[in-house]
Amino acid sequence: MKLDILVLAVHPDDAELGCSGTILKHIALGKRVGIIDFTRGELGTRGTAEIRDTEAAESAKIMGLHARENLRFRDGFFENNEAHQLEVVKMIRKYQPEIVLTNALHDRHPDHGKAGDLANDACFLSGLVKISTQLDGREQTAWRPRLVLQYIQDRYIQPDIIIDITPHFETKVAAIKAFKTQFFNPELDEPDTYISSPEFFESVIGRAREFGKTIGATYGEGFTSRKLLGVDNLFNLR
Repeated sequence: MKLDILVLAVHPDDAELGCSGTILKHIALGKRVGIIDFTRGELGTRGTAEIRDTEAAESAKIMGLHARENLRFRDGFFENNEAHQLEVVKMIRKYQPEIVLTNALHDRHPDHGKAGDLANDACFLSGLVKISTQLDGREQTAWRPRLVLQYIQDRYIQPDIIIDITPHFETKVAAIKAFKTQFFNPELDEPDTYISSPEFFESVIGRAREFGKTIGATYGEGFTSRKLLGVDNLFNLR
């Protein structure tokens, strides 16, 4: 199955927090979008890996994803090395996306920046014909996405591009809240964490409003690029 956009996310819920509005917008435009989660988030204080699996599947339904897989790397202990790069390369070659969205350049959680580097390296390596990978017993064809963008997570990073997600913001919130164990939920008897406070969720909304305001929209999502971006003409800019 060829996808137009592939989201590479180290933890289930990273994609929902960082770029689910953009996912929803492009699905509404008729694009095919999928997510590859690197880990099951098993080191999270609240819930279990099995519960996170169920929550990720529920969120995928809310967003209308065309695919979602989990590579089951070790949460917190995966490395940006050959073995992990090749597993990500297999997914890139399997889905042949035009665009990849992935974790932030750097962030409060060390997994985020590490995963962003892993994804960027894998996107480049995936285009090298002399790297051989097989999936389901078949040799894969080299493939390199034409664009890799990194969503912005907990720490503020100046975005290179902002997407207007205003019509899809309520569904973005619903996709995030599918992870019932992770975010503010007074009905749960779980330990308090950095992301489980109501203030954290308000900060997610505030960030979206801040990005939206800068482009004359109500809500936005920001992305950074490791290369310069171009446009066809000045009238496509806001």
